[in-house]
Amino acid sequence: MEVKLISYVPSKPIIEALEAGGLSISPEELLKHLSFTFAISGLSRACTHQLVRHRLASYSQQSQRYVRVERLADEAVEPPSIACRPEADVFFRGFIRASEYIYNKLIGLGVPEEDARFVLPNAAPSNIIVTMTGSALYHFFGLRCCNRAQHEIRELADRMLVLCRRVEPELFRKAGPYCFQKGYCEEGPLSCGRVEEVKAKYERLGYGPDV
Repeated sequence: MEVKLISYVPSKPIIEALEAGGLSISPEELLKHLSFTFAISGLSRACTHQLVRHRLASYSQQSQRYVRVERLADEAVEPPSIACRPEADVFFRGFIRASEYIYNKLIGLGVPEEDARFVLPNAAPSNIIVTMTGSALYHFFGLRCCNRAQHEIRELADRMLVLCRRVEPELFRKAGPYCFQKGYCEEGPLSCGRVEEVKAKYERLGYGPDV
């Protein structure tokens, strides 16, 4: 997975314009006027299906209908829970190779890419451009930085948060999972039970030399 912040609207010009107009604005209101665009590559289709559920965002995703999938066996996204189990890894890799073989065979038989893609797995890698406001990012981080989020989208959220904190360190200082934002976990009995550990992580994520 590779995540880049390729464009953003900085807060300074907006603050200066507001001050020049004799206006004041809260951090919550300011976040609505900020925009951040990320280029993400090597993300599984399973993960992008989760990502696009966040409706307050704009997306441009690599098409499997018009773009032929290449090197699936080499670039498929493998979950750590499978990779760490040798027998499971063998089954996973075998399935990926079979999927790639059948996909290419179908295309060779004249089946168009838009139909041959039906045999591609959720592990197929994808590239996507994502644009969100600061407010939408706070909500995204609240849900997807959570310990109970699926591991791949949690890693994506953490990387996006680090990039936001690098360009707007103060505005995103309170961003992170909702237990960090609010000081307590709303999950009740479904809580991961590691609230203090999680809060400590997000106090320093993106601010230290270890990032």
